[in-house]
Amino acid sequence: MIRFDIFTILPEMMESYLAASMVGRARLAGHVRIDLHNLRDYTHDRHRTTDDTPYGGGGGMVMKPEPIFEAVEAVLGEDRQGPIVLLSPQGRVLTQAQAKEWSLRPRVALICGRYEGVDERVRDHLATDEVSIGDYVLTGGELPALVVIDSVIRLLPGVLGDADGAEDDSHASGLLEYPHYTRPPEYRGWSVPDVLLSGDHARIAAWRRDQSLLRTSRRRPDLLSKADLTPQDRHRLDQILRDSGESSDGRPA
Repeated sequence: MIRFDIFTILPEMMESYLAASMVGRARLAGHVRIDLHNLRDYTHDRHRTTDDTPYGGGGGMVMKPEPIFEAVEAVLGEDRQGPIVLLSPQGRVLTQAQAKEWSLRPRVALICGRYEGVDERVRDHLATDEVSIGDYVLTGGELPALVVIDSVIRLLPGVLGDADGAEDDSHASGLLEYPHYTRPPEYRGWSVPDVLLSGDHARIAAWRRDQSLLRTSRRRPDLLSKADLTPQDRHRLDQILRDSGESSDGRPA
């Protein structure tokens, strides 16, 4: 089981998502424990203030260090085992590999930034990691924290209905996932590929691998340079691209 501790000023914003669908079922089954900690509970003024104006001037407000430090120390203790992750647009971008690494940890703490950001002393002396979910800015770290939790929980044994489902996902193998189809076999004149109706599992597996290679080449050619491809994969991709008149970057050959 993995435990998440989430430090936020908006726990109510997160509760409904964490109680629903896969995440909710994983909690009920005991695969994960998720505790929400309201940073306002660690303030010492009647207004429960968690932010203040920045030194040096400028627009916006900055999250104060005291509630964050006191909350994390009270919950995690002085030893503070496990990663303490600050969700911030300045952090390194979350990857599938990082989600996998966290799924093997017993405990992960997530600090949700807000406003203009957090006091730099939180970044320097409390957080052990800083992560972004993309090159854009949100109003706070609550949504990124939910993204982190979802990406990690689905990798835990027993969480997904398909035991191999997470291994087949886009990015899990370094490639984008192959196309999926379901009933009906024909819809508005568009048919499911014959190979998927053949019952020939070897042909289906080969088709799916080909489609994964082709889709990655067309949509995310940057991933191919980092993917763990076999010589057979590379030969097959070259053959597919030649047949389609494309180059390895998806442009006409």
